[in-house]
Parts: sequence; C-alpha cells; structure tokens
Amino acid sequence: MLTIDPKIEKTSTIHKYILGAVAPRPIAFASTIDNDGSLNLSPFSFFNAFSANPPILIFSPARRVRGNTIKHTLENVLENKEVVISIVTAEMAHQVSLSSSDFPKGVNEFEKSGFTAVKSEKVKPFCVKESPVNFECTVNQVISLGEEGGAGNLVICEILKIHINENILDSEKNIDPLKLNALSRLGGNWYGKATKDSLFQLEKPMGIIGMGIDKLPENIKNSEILTGNELAILASSENIPAKKEFPLREEKNITKKHILAKELLSQGKSEDAWQILL
Repeated sequence: MLTIDPKIEKTSTIHKYILGAVAPRPIAFASTIDNDGSLNLSPFSFFNAFSANPPILIFSPARRVRGNTIKHTLENVLENKEVVISIVTAEMAHQVSLSSSDFPKGVNEFEKSGFTAVKSEKVKPFCVKESPVNFECTVNQVISLGEEGGAGNLVICEILKIHINENILDSEKNIDPLKLNALSRLGGNWYGKATKDSLFQLEKPMGIIGMGIDKLPENIKNSEILTGNELAILASSENIPAKKEFPLREEKNITKKHILAKELLSQGKSEDAWQILL
C-alpha cells in the first residue's frame, strides 16, 4: 500500500496522484474576455455541476506549480465576472489540447485552435460553435484556496442561458450520452470518451429499499464466486423471493450454482439468479 502525506510530499507528486485517481473528470472549456476585449479560451478538468436551483457550475483554474502564476482565465473572471462554459467532445480533443498551450496574454485561442466564436445572448464572452452544449454564466464568487503553486480557485458560475444542439438529443429530448460523445480527463496524457462499450445503465433504487447484503443468506453472502457488486444486485431486492419452479434448481453443487447465478446476473437476470441460489 502506497501511503502519501500531502504535508510532506512535493506538490507535483500530490497533483499527479489526485488527477490519476479522481478520474474521469468532465472538462470545462471556459471562454472569457478581458477589459481590452481580447478573447480567451482554455480547458479545465477541475470542473463539475453543483446545483440545479440555482443552476451552478464550478471550475477551478489552479495556480501553476512551476512559477506560481495564475492563468488568464482567472484574471478575466476576476475582472469581468462572466464566462461561457462549453462541453468538450471527443471530436474536439486535439483542438482543445492546442488551446491549452501557454499563449501570451491577448492571444485569441479561438483563432489559434480553429474554433468559431459565436456571440452570446446574456454575457460578453463568446460561445463555441463546435461544442454541442454552451452555458452562458455570471460569476457569483471566486474562492481562492491558497497562495502557493497548485492552489485552486473555485469559480462559482450561475447559468443564465443554456444552448444545446438538438442533434445530441434523443426522442424524449434528453441528452443521449453516445451522441454527446463527451471527452473526459484522467491523469497524465490520458483522456476518455463515451463509447457504447464503456457505458452501461444502472437503475437507481427508487421506490423500494433493498434488504442489504447483511440480510442475505450466509451461504450466498460468504460466496467465493460472487463479487460484492453481484451480491449488491441480489440485495437490492426488498426481501428474499419465494421459491418457484425453475429447471436448473436440481443442481446440488454449491460452487456450480454460484457460477450459474453469476452468469445470470451478468445477463441482468437477477430473478433467475435468485431461483438458482434458493
């Protein structure tokens, strides 16, 4: 077990392990403008949604570890209190990476990275045409988390207007994650994308309260075949189901029964898995 004390270890090491472990992370493509009217565009993976009423997004431009300087995005939101946050897709990956280059102040990253600036309705910073979702935001507050290199600055943004490309919506007007194809950030040079093989659906336990793993029969709970995840599927039932006629119940070998149940659970057939195990 590798154990690290943040008060002893170098900031660069802490940074590496945080980004490697807290992953994948969504990416905020932040569009800002300075007092001279210069456009700035930069990605940040310290980012997420924190409230729907009011609608709040937060991203964090951290102070550079090397040199302990701040980024132009942070300077701009402190000056103008406005930002557009665009969602990054896999199709935008290389352009977004290019925009993260440490260009001098005043350089237009829209032009450098080949993105199209679209005038916003509520704020001065521009939307990104190539992004399927743009959030026009006012900056409610900026919270500095420290003065040393690596310290974050929480930019608390309230959404004023949302622009969504209808091509990413399904028939019920929900965002289809496969159509969105959002890009995510991991540690080092690693990125992730939402492919059909990497996504799965998991129903939330709404309306019922599962019995819990502690209430499973001992021979199931202590299985050497079934994983904790698989036990949780069984334990999501409100009660141990009643026995029914089931053709495979004649199997007497406990190990084989658990292997069969494991296969059924992998197919989403939890009721059948229960009947094998009873």
